Amino acid sequence: MTNTKTETETEVFLIQLTPSSISSTCSCWRFHTHNMGTDSDSNAWNRARGLAVKTLLLIGGALLVKRLRKSTTRWDHAHFVSKSLSGQRYSKDQASRDPDNYFNIRMLTCPAAELVDGSKVLYFEQAFWRSPQKPFRQRFFMVKPCPKELKCDVELSTYAIRDMEEYKNFCDRPRDQRPQPEEVIGDIAEHLTTVHLKRCPRGKRCLYEGSTPPGGFPNSWQNGATYCTSELAIMKNNEIHTWDRGYDDNGNQVWGQREGPYEFKPAPTSSFNDMFSPLNFPPPPSMERRIEGSFILQE
Repeated sequence: MTNTKTETETEVFLIQLTPSSISSTCSCWRFHTHNMGTDSDSNAWNRARGLAVKTLLLIGGALLVKRLRKSTTRWDHAHFVSKSLSGQRYSKDQASRDPDNYFNIRMLTCPAAELVDGSKVLYFEQAFWRSPQKPFRQRFFMVKPCPKELKCDVELSTYAIRDMEEYKNFCDRPRDQRPQPEEVIGDIAEHLTTVHLKRCPRGKRCLYEGSTPPGGFPNSWQNGATYCTSELAIMKNNEIHTWDRGYDDNGNQVWGQREGPYEFKPAPTSSFNDMFSPLNFPPPPSMERRIEGSFILQE
């Protein structure tokens, strides 16, 4: 009885497994197997892509940190100061605020030569705005890194010029009409002063500031002066502030501004009205004596 039942169930089962059902069953297995392969490949690709992205992020982060940690070199500071000093600036605004103590002076500086060691030589002159062709102060600036033993970033030295007449309006002339770099180097004369510049602390208005060493430098230009001091600041707004003063043996100031430094701002766009401002004309003869006490005519 039992065998008969089993055979009957087997027959029924075989009857249900028709060719179409077998085909359908196989197709389902093939589909399931294919999906399993696709999911596996997709997961592997996602893992590989994620790993690649993480690797790139790690490399990029490392390069960024390295770049941020890279300290500015001593020559970077010197080149920045050299570029910052170059250009045309005026003290017009200051002269407008305080005409009794300041004049509208044009300050003009430009590259002139480069020494073998990389030091930059700049030509510098000052003149009254209305007579730029007649500078009353002409100098060479030499810009280079501070010696390692000093706690400063840039050394700015001032030198006299052998033939000042030859260099008048140097920066205003076409390059082929100026003394060439070889001539410039040969015309660097007496050393006058040196200012040691440091980067300004965060939060101050300046980028670099500094002064001459304690005691200044020997000076006997006028009014009984025996030494002089200089201060310089390069501001974030592209202004240059300078303050030169002369002292006698007793420490009394005998020339130079007493109220504060000259503030030279980048050249403004000129206008017709500016041309006829009284600030732009040379001072009358009656003022010459007072000007003689100002640093701008002492050198």
